Amino acid sequence: MAISTDDDALAPYDAVLLLSFGGPEAPDEVMPFLRRVTAGRDIPEERLQEVATHYHHFGGRSPINDQNRALLEALQAEIAARGSRIPVLWGNRNSDPFVVDTLRAARAEGLLRLCTVVTSAYSSYSGCRQYREDLAAATEELGVAAADFVIDKIRPYALHPGFVAVNTERLVATVEGLDDLDPATTRLLFVTHSVPEAMDDTSGPGDGDGNLYVEQHLRTAALVTQGLAERSGVTLEQELVFCSRSGSPRTPWLEPDVNDRIEELAGEGVRTVVLAPIGFVSDHMEVVNDLDREARETAERVGVRFARVPTAGTHPLFVEALVDLVHERAAEAREEVVIPAQADAGDVRPSICASGCCPNLRAAKPALCGRD
Repeated sequence: MAISTDDDALAPYDAVLLLSFGGPEAPDEVMPFLRRVTAGRDIPEERLQEVATHYHHFGGRSPINDQNRALLEALQAEIAARGSRIPVLWGNRNSDPFVVDTLRAARAEGLLRLCTVVTSAYSSYSGCRQYREDLAAATEELGVAAADFVIDKIRPYALHPGFVAVNTERLVATVEGLDDLDPATTRLLFVTHSVPEAMDDTSGPGDGDGNLYVEQHLRTAALVTQGLAERSGVTLEQELVFCSRSGSPRTPWLEPDVNDRIEELAGEGVRTVVLAPIGFVSDHMEVVNDLDREARETAERVGVRFARVPTAGTHPLFVEALVDLVHERAAEAREEVVIPAQADAGDVRPSICASGCCPNLRAAKPALCGRD
């Protein structure tokens, strides 16, 4: 990738925007948060109350915002270390700081060209296009104040070498920390957030192929498993499982559920399960509740040893990868020739999404950073 000779290493950008899901930080914020998350999806109130208990088990505070504060600080330090003076901003989809408020403040400070980093590595409606819809809705709410904004985003990064490397390193450390590990009775479970089957079917380029959400996870899992074998000499049988299903029971979602699979594996003679949550970039609620609490309890109940691999978090390899992607996007914006780094020979997703990519299946909405 060519290096800019401009005064700022990330020209033409004025700022980097860290865009995330958000979460409650106090008990009285839990239900309003869940209602925002599920707006328009006809989720019964009793189901929301049930999900709220997950948050109240942790004092009504999701860990995600604290983790994003730490990631923001790490990104700012890495960007500065590479010679850029631009700030890193932070906005959320469903909780304070809301992205519209972040953009309003940016506009007031004259920060008009932004490069967006989303805290989701994979291609899907909820992991990519919905964030682009959030940006479009925020600029629409700002009205004329948004007229001068130019907002770009980095490409999906599940197969970026840095993301694969940090997940590999986390897995190697976890496996090497297990005493008396017997690969023959150990199963490596790569875990991600379940989504409706229809969302996976339409994830990807919009040309009818689809299923890119699952495909990217399978590719990432294969690369991480290969890295484990190369670095530690341990070869484990692995598979992809899912957690955090929600919505109508009549709607097919991706399976198997991690708890169901742990129970099945116990009956098949598996004695250790290693859970690697490659579908998440930090230890937020789906990880600390659905895996560290519920899946661990399932393993204990069926007599299976349980180990959970940490997520990428603020590991230097992950932070460096995200800043690499921002530099890559800046070079694209300067119309320089860019050869994207990729850990797999598979499809490199574009930073400007194609028309029809990962569509909104409930209602057509405008989205930034794409061709539709």
